[in-house]
Amino acid sequence: MLQTAMIFCAGLGTRFKPWTDNHPKALAVINGKSLLQRNIEYLQGFGIKRVIVNVHHFAPQIIEALQQNNGWGSEVIISDEQDVVLETGGGLLKAKDYLIPGESFLTINVDILTTLDITAFYNFHQQNQSLISLAVSDRKTSRCFVFDEYNRLTGWRNLQTGEERMSIPTMGGSNKAFSGISIFNYEFFNYLRLQGKFSLVDAYLSLAKGHLIAGFDHSGDKWVDVGKPETVPVAEALFA
Repeated sequence: MLQTAMIFCAGLGTRFKPWTDNHPKALAVINGKSLLQRNIEYLQGFGIKRVIVNVHHFAPQIIEALQQNNGWGSEVIISDEQDVVLETGGGLLKAKDYLIPGESFLTINVDILTTLDITAFYNFHQQNQSLISLAVSDRKTSRCFVFDEYNRLTGWRNLQTGEERMSIPTMGGSNKAFSGISIFNYEFFNYLRLQGKFSLVDAYLSLAKGHLIAGFDHSGDKWVDVGKPETVPVAEALFA
C-alpha cells in the first residue's frame, strides 16, 4: 500500500484573494478545519501518514501550523521553495530526495477535497502497471485530458479555445476532467527530462507517448476544487 504522499501547498493562490493577501491558501478554513488539515486527515484514512508539504507563499504560517498541531498526527516533511516557486512538476522534482526509491507515492493539490477511494485508485494503478495514474471524472471543464478506449492518456484539450496537445495521435478519444490527484511509480524520475519550473501536466504529456499513463475514473465521488472564495460554501456543504 502507499506509504507516502505529497501535498502541493506552494502556490500563490491568486484566485483565492483576499484571503491569500495575508495567508497561504493551504490554511483556508472549511467548517473549522484548514484545507491542509483536511487533506492530511484524508490521507490518514487510507494509512498514509508520511506526508511531504512544499511551501512558498507565507511559508512560515504553514510551518507554524504544522508544528503547533504536531502534523495533525502525521510525519510531515517540509520541502522549502521559499526562494522560487517551482509549480507542481518542479516542486515534485525538488522533493525527490524525500521520496523512497522503489515505492509508489501519491500527490494531491491542497485545494482539492474529495471522497476518492485511494485504495481502489492504488489497486487500479497496480493492475494496469502504469508509470503514472491520474484520477479523472466526467465533470464539465474547459480543459481536459484525452484518453483512448483503454484509459491511456493520449493528450490534452482546451474545449473553449480548441487548442490541443496530443502525445499520441487519437481519433476522437474521451475527454476527462483531471481531479488533481495522481499516483506515481518512483521510476518516473528516471524518465523525466524537464527541469526547473514546470507543471506536472507538461510532464504527463512529455511522457505519455513512451510510457503508460492511465486514467482512473472516479465519477460519482464527492469532489470540489476550493480554488476561489465562492467555492467555500460548496465545500462546506459537501464536507462536514
